[in-house]
Amino acid sequence: MIELYSAHDGFTFGAHQVAARGARRGSVVVIQEIFGVTEHIRERCDVFAGAGYDVLAPSLFDRIERGFLVPFDVHGVQRGRDAVEASPWPQVMSDVQTTIDALTPPVSIVGFCYGGAVAWLAAARCTGLVGASAFYGRLINSLLDDAPQVPIILHYGARDPGIPPAAVDEVRARYPDLPVHLYEAGHGFCRQGSSDHDAASCALATDRTLALFASLV
Repeated sequence: MIELYSAHDGFTFGAHQVAARGARRGSVVVIQEIFGVTEHIRERCDVFAGAGYDVLAPSLFDRIERGFLVPFDVHGVQRGRDAVEASPWPQVMSDVQTTIDALTPPVSIVGFCYGGAVAWLAAARCTGLVGASAFYGRLINSLLDDAPQVPIILHYGARDPGIPPAAVDEVRARYPDLPVHLYEAGHGFCRQGSSDHDAASCALATDRTLALFASLV
C-alpha cells in the first residue's frame, strides 16, 4: 500500500500497488466495490498486473475509516452504501485523478459495481486516461449526462436484479455506439465467493477488457 495526496482537500489516502509482470503494456487504475479494497479487488489487480500493467487501486473511503473494509453481508452493504453517500463525486474524481497521475502512461481504468460508475465518470471527467471498462455499474444510469471522452466497454449480468434490462436498455439507447455486453450471470460475477460468481462470464469480460486496453497502447 502506498500513500497518495489528494488535491481536493489535502487528504492522504492509501492505494494498493502491484507492479507489472513480464513485458509492460501500460497502467491500470482498479476501482473498488462498496466493500473497500478487498481480497477480490486485490485479485483483480493481480490479473491486470499479470497482463503487463502497473496497477493502483485507491482506497476511496479512507476519509471514513483508514483501510475501509466491510464484509459481504447486510451490515457491510449498509456501511458501504453509507460510505458512498458520504463521498461526493468531486472528491472521488479528485482522488481518481491523483491515482491516474501517479501512474506512467498509457493509463486505463476498470471498476466493479460502485467502481463501475466511478470508471464511467472518470472516463468523462478525468484527464490522462486512454480507456475504461465498467463492470455492473448500477449508478451509471444516474450519470448518463456525463459522456465518456475515451473508449469504454460495459459489462452487465443478465440476471442482476439490481440492474434490470430496462436500465441496460437506457444506457444503450443513450449511447448506441458503446459496447454493452450482457452475460448469463447475476451481479458481482467476477467476485470469487459470491453466490453470483461465474468464472466463464468473468473470464470473457476480462478478456474483452484486456483486448480494449491493448488496442489503446
